[in-house]
Amino acid sequence: MYYSILHKTRFRYSAPVSESVTEVRMQPRSEGAQRCLSFKLTVTPGVRVSSYTDNYGNAVHHFDIPAPHRTTTISAEAIVILPPLPPLPEALAPEAWAELDILTRVEDHWDFLVPSHFTSATPLLASFADEVEACRRDDPLTVLRQITQRMFQAFAYDPEQTEVDSPIEVALESRKGVCQDFSHIMIALVRGLGIPCRYVSGYLFHRVEDHDRSEQDATHAWVEALLPGLGWVGFDPTNNLVTGDRHIRTAVGRDYADVPPTKGVFKGRAESHLAVGVKVMPTEAPIPDEEVHPRPMGSAPPPPEGDGLDALEALEAQQQQQQQQQQQQQ
Repeated sequence: MYYSILHKTRFRYSAPVSESVTEVRMQPRSEGAQRCLSFKLTVTPGVRVSSYTDNYGNAVHHFDIPAPHRTTTISAEAIVILPPLPPLPEALAPEAWAELDILTRVEDHWDFLVPSHFTSATPLLASFADEVEACRRDDPLTVLRQITQRMFQAFAYDPEQTEVDSPIEVALESRKGVCQDFSHIMIALVRGLGIPCRYVSGYLFHRVEDHDRSEQDATHAWVEALLPGLGWVGFDPTNNLVTGDRHIRTAVGRDYADVPPTKGVFKGRAESHLAVGVKVMPTEAPIPDEEVHPRPMGSAPPPPEGDGLDALEALEAQQQQQQQQQQQQQ
């Protein structure tokens, strides 16, 4: 399957800032069956964009805007091919636990076995581990499938419940959260069993018939666990899935702190407001830029601009006009 991806991000400042420095992790990985055939990053105001590869093999683009500005817009366009993945076995042999222990002794997977910033053990996590029977039993694959399913059943998807930097205790206590929270909780559970587990940031292509809980106009997150004889296998606790040819991988790390799509700082006394829009389509052609409209992230409204409506305001005006026309026709 070919996918065309357009990921637009806009930072708007309440007052002019004198300089901003930004890192971007939006280029899909070329690894395993997935191949990124093309990638283009456009930044407004126009700047020179540099890139490097981080310790986990992720492509990182970075730029500096050294002049006063009130907005920064980042558009990432990619075309990816992701063929259907071979089916997994229903289970592994019971001796897979011993094989896993040998694997972790002879290979260096330390970063994905120990707690990280968002995946530290807590009393609520220990209680939840007992609830979902997250212990060494049966075989590793069976346990991972069951943890994925039981997390899906135990948590409600609620983007208003947590923030990007919320600890796992918030979602564990409320039993509500988003893909980032569910991935962090599952990683903490799985690492506790001695299974290397990593956080994956990327995109999910949504089809109506799949009834995915995650939002289709946003990035997505899931986990990958290392299993003997299978390599890295993806599990999506948000949607109760073993990952397949709808999951497009952008970056991997210990947790979200390693792989945010954007990360940066700015100089100036201003509040920063973030809007993000994502569109993924099964196509061999790029998505027209005007089809993606970044939507505000968080509860604070963006500051007004004096030079006219931006894309978000224009979209809202269009929707209001359509509603008025429908009311007049009734």
